[in-house]
Amino acid sequence: MSGLPPLELSLQFGDFPGASAHRGLLTRTRVRRWIGHALERPAEVAVRIVGEDEGRTLNHQYRGKAYATNVLTFDYAREPVAMCDLVLCAPVVEREAAEQGKTLEAHYAHLLVHGALHAQGWDHETNERDALKMEALEVLLMESLGYPNPY
Repeated sequence: MSGLPPLELSLQFGDFPGASAHRGLLTRTRVRRWIGHALERPAEVAVRIVGEDEGRTLNHQYRGKAYATNVLTFDYAREPVAMCDLVLCAPVVEREAAEQGKTLEAHYAHLLVHGALHAQGWDHETNERDALKMEALEVLLMESLGYPNPY
């Protein structure tokens, strides 16, 4: 992985039905590779894979939404080191992958790239132009990782 910014990675799994299958898919090597490709600067990232209950609780507590979402990005610092927590809700990610006809691996890769971009200041929610730029970058990053266009 030479050429990529340094990455300190913590990978955590909550206790939920089917967690072992997600743990087997989301190896440190894969997660490090996916996030690393999205980094523009050194980073300290904690990734937590959670079940529906924990995902719903966090989304409600921090965003006021009463449902579990696919990925939550908690960014604490952007410069000189990007520091964030990325929380992915495994049942939501699995359901979305099936609905969208994607492999679970490709969907996780995309959501981790997406979350890492958010942690560095990329935003798709405030204006359409920024959303289009972020989406184009995600497509390029996913292709560089060997995955098809996630959109």
